[in-house]
Amino acid sequence: MNNLPNNTCDLFNLSGKTALITGSSQGIGLTLAEGLARAGANVVLNGRDEIKLANAAKALSGIEGISVHTLPFDVTDHSACATAVDQFESKHGAIDILVNNAGMQHRTPLEDFDPAMFDKLLQTNVASVFHVGQAVAKHMIKRGAGKMINIASIQTSLARPGIAPYTATKGAVANLTKGMATDWAQHGLQVNAIAPGYFDTPLNAALVADAEFTAWVSKRTPTGRWGNLPELVGACVFLSSAGSSFVNGHTLFVDGGMSSCL
Repeated sequence: MNNLPNNTCDLFNLSGKTALITGSSQGIGLTLAEGLARAGANVVLNGRDEIKLANAAKALSGIEGISVHTLPFDVTDHSACATAVDQFESKHGAIDILVNNAGMQHRTPLEDFDPAMFDKLLQTNVASVFHVGQAVAKHMIKRGAGKMINIASIQTSLARPGIAPYTATKGAVANLTKGMATDWAQHGLQVNAIAPGYFDTPLNAALVADAEFTAWVSKRTPTGRWGNLPELVGACVFLSSAGSSFVNGHTLFVDGGMSSCL
């Protein structure tokens, strides 16, 4: 085989790369930022709460050999995304990796769902992927290289009562990922998605504490438990690295097998 490094582990080495992770002041975003940093990448944390971002950056600052930046902007504001990305690239250099992680959930029976909240879900979970993705892609296209990872969900392929609009947004993320790859692969970009199953996160704390729901998750998931956040890191590092150079438009389910069975 051609072009393989002497040490296969070098395929997954992100040293010298810079990764922007949206919605990364806590939860999945912060965990992925730490994982990318431990693989060698410099990381750029994004959110709207500057105090939470500063605390998150402080938590990562002890990782040797990497730099941590904060970039507060609203991912639902197209012009704010473009301005923030352009200014960062001008001041600090290339964003090599983008993780579109920002998202939200709202649970209400569909017949009672507030249209304003439906619009908010669309803006936060879908439009943000377009806004930030386009802003970063314009620079990546000029360089002829770049990695994007969009965070989808187990609800990309499955549904549960009370979250139909969320399910719609995550299905859209998977198809937008395919569209991004279709348009941008010719420019050297790889755009893929990660679809987490049920993970123990701060946003899921109430569900984790619900004995009945946790029993359902354990029974429904072949692995028999909730996922732990560090178990998402390997997929993100892979899709951010040279190891995934011919993977494009793919949604990788990290769900303990839930999407594979009835």
